[in-house]
Amino acid sequence: MKKETRQMFRELAYYSSLGFSVALAIFIGLFTGLFLDRWLGTAPWFMFIFFALGIAAAAKNIMLALKKSKNM
Repeated sequence: MKKETRQMFRELAYYSSLGFSVALAIFIGLFTGLFLDRWLGTAPWFMFIFFALGIAAAAKNIMLALKKSKNM
């Protein structure tokens, strides 16, 4: 397999996994907040806080992908 083709497949795999990592970051934050709210009885405060942290982590993943694409 040619080097260019191999590089193209690596980039395709990276950008395909980006959507999964964004969704996963948001859901981990959401479910962590829900768990803490149930455990501590503070509903809905931790859910909002950790949901926002999950969105921030997802945005960071997108920014890193954009930065990587500009360097290519």
